[in-house]
Amino acid sequence: MPEAIPRPAEQPLDRPVGLTERRPLHRRLPLRQILCLLPLLVVAGWVVQHRSLIGSGARQMFTANPYWLLTAVATTGLGWVAVSFARQGTVLERLPARRLFATQFAAGAANHLLPSGIGAGAVNIRFMTGCGLPPARSSAALALYFLAEATARVGLLLALLVAFPEALRLGPLLPEPVSGTVVAGVVAAAGVLMAGVALIRPVRRLVVTFLRTALADARSLHMRPSRALALWGGSLAFPLLQATGLVAVALALELEVRPAHVMLAYLAATAVAAVVPAPGGIGSVDAALVIALVAAGAPVESATSTVLAYRFITVWLPLLPGALVLGGLVRWKIV
Repeated sequence: MPEAIPRPAEQPLDRPVGLTERRPLHRRLPLRQILCLLPLLVVAGWVVQHRSLIGSGARQMFTANPYWLLTAVATTGLGWVAVSFARQGTVLERLPARRLFATQFAAGAANHLLPSGIGAGAVNIRFMTGCGLPPARSSAALALYFLAEATARVGLLLALLVAFPEALRLGPLLPEPVSGTVVAGVVAAAGVLMAGVALIRPVRRLVVTFLRTALADARSLHMRPSRALALWGGSLAFPLLQATGLVAVALALELEVRPAHVMLAYLAATAVAAVVPAPGGIGSVDAALVIALVAAGAPVESATSTVLAYRFITVWLPLLPGALVLGGLVRWKIV
């Protein structure tokens, strides 16, 4: 007898015969699109929070000499070029020049997310890692940049202090002398804390490994003149261009302070403000600059106007374009 043809399985009553079951579609969360919009949202929050400060800086510019203001804008743009050279000088590999410059421009907006330059450091580490550098070498390059930039800034400050020892008159601005016992106690506490951290074995191993990588890279970089020139030339040019921008704004507003004294005031103020971990240096840099210009002989009102206009050009004016560039770099997976 012929074999019986197997009967098809019975279809459920709630589903028509011949139709396949459709799987539910799970849409993925557009995380990268959200990260692209994050810089813009942060910038909007900063603008709303500091709208009076931005307005004051903008109003000061209407009465200033436009040519000196354009000079300040030009020095700000050249500062990103100097930083790009310094960043290239921290690695042996050749980084793409256009993307490197765009990353430095966007890093200014990233600094408003995290304090003390952490935002810019994170953007640069992501960029160098995307260029093929291992994370350890990217971190070592970042540390070498900070070391070179701090060394150049402090060296310029000391040179100007030696050349113009009477430029900053801080006597009337300082409070009562702090007790030497308090200072000694703070220094001793910091030393004990650092020694305790150094005794922790995992931390000690991590620090030793990091220092070995950083020293090996620094030794290799200084054996190539082009990299050493880019590192130290960019590190010296960046604070000089920033100080020149403040001098240009002071000349635009006819501030009665010598340009060399304005440069000294800028370097001293930024060195002091670096101790305060404020995102973008908002508040700490502004106050330190005003105090330094007053110590250099400027009236309080003129010093405040100069600082507001300078910070408007260097911080607030490029903030929105920098956030847009940062969002584009995130979207294109460059950082």
